[in-house]
Amino acid sequence: MDLLRRLGQFLDRPGFPWKTLIIGFGITQYVFEGFLSLRQYKILQQTKPPKALEGEIKQETFDKSQAYGRAKSQFGFVTSLYSQVQNFGTIYYDILPKLWDLTGIWLHRYSPKSFTGEIVHTLIFFFTYNLITTIINLPISYYSTFVLEEKYGFNKSTVRLWVTDLLKGQALGIALGAPLLSAFLAIVQRTGDIFFYYLFLFGIVVQLFAITIYPIAILPLFNKLSPLEEGPLKTGVEALAKRLNFPLKELCVIDGSKRSAHSNAYFYGLPWKKHIVIYDTLIEKSETEEVVAVLSHELGHWSLSHTTKLFGIAQFHMFYIFALFSVFIKNRSLYQSFGFHKEFPIIIGFILFSEALAPMDTVVKLLMNILSRKFEFEADEFAVKLGYSTELARSLIKLQIQNLSTMDADWMYASYHFSHPILPERLGALGWSGKEKKADLKAMDDEKSSVVTGREL
Repeated sequence: MDLLRRLGQFLDRPGFPWKTLIIGFGITQYVFEGFLSLRQYKILQQTKPPKALEGEIKQETFDKSQAYGRAKSQFGFVTSLYSQVQNFGTIYYDILPKLWDLTGIWLHRYSPKSFTGEIVHTLIFFFTYNLITTIINLPISYYSTFVLEEKYGFNKSTVRLWVTDLLKGQALGIALGAPLLSAFLAIVQRTGDIFFYYLFLFGIVVQLFAITIYPIAILPLFNKLSPLEEGPLKTGVEALAKRLNFPLKELCVIDGSKRSAHSNAYFYGLPWKKHIVIYDTLIEKSETEEVVAVLSHELGHWSLSHTTKLFGIAQFHMFYIFALFSVFIKNRSLYQSFGFHKEFPIIIGFILFSEALAPMDTVVKLLMNILSRKFEFEADEFAVKLGYSTELARSLIKLQIQNLSTMDADWMYASYHFSHPILPERLGALGWSGKEKKADLKAMDDEKSSVVTGREL
């Protein structure tokens, strides 16, 4: 505590150019990530597949994958610039203090006297800000779904469904966000300098609540879950779960096809009661043994305690975030640098603190991707030991083709952005000999699917 207090005093320096520093962080990160994207774009201009895939991927498939990758990359250049302009404009033109003052006027004029104070003001500010940013980003979301994904055959959604999902998301954000944000603010207000301990405990409770309530009350608002029908797939998955002592409670199919041709499969639940969910697109476009192989990889993450380790790391990360926030929450020079001279709202402090923490978050992201790629190799090895080497390799190749995924990657770009190894690396680790027949684009063009797990296969 004393260390945090002294650090807070050291950083609270009148006249310190926090705004300039944070704008500088943002521009530096934008330039760095743009540099990495340009390196990757050169890879996407290659005309021949990597040597490891020459016997597996037809030239026509590779060309289409490269075109899709370039289209996404070009779109990424636009969206990153769009986001950078938004962030720069918000900071440079003091949008936050202006919006805080405006919502304060609304609160004073139109709300009853009983609805006053920082918590109510923060809720109005937060949801107004969220609504504005959602509206500003609508063109990006629309283009991604109905132009880019539509062009390459992945989009299955309609404008009506897209709008419905958007409205449901906003309503859900208010219904859940209001009490959670209110509790967050109340804890900070009432627990003094040690508020971060209580926030940490609150965060754990929220996560456990989310694990329990999400599949019951939230997921059904967007998708339909049905029990997996009796048959070879159900028998195979249940046998796999029994073999690994995986506490399988329920095996379900989700109607992911109503929005996208992309596929997914994941498990969730408490340690003693797990549920496996498989997308209908994955079942439709894969052989039974391939789906079981995919799940053997996923259950490998569970068996090797990867999910537990990542959960533990996430808790440590959450604790240090809240602890560092206690250093900045009373930093008047930070508030004043961004136009807050009379009021020092908690939510504003957290937003500004998050901006100041961006360089550290970049390092954390890099380290977590390194760890994640290590876990992916280990989960693949686990599937191999279960006897699914061939099925998993075949599934990876098929999904790569169906998804038009990037066949190769620049090492710097991959190290920074990718949480999973690229296909040639995974096939090499699986010992894939390439004896299978070369994959045929024409036979799979209508079978495009994507990621295979919540962590992506």
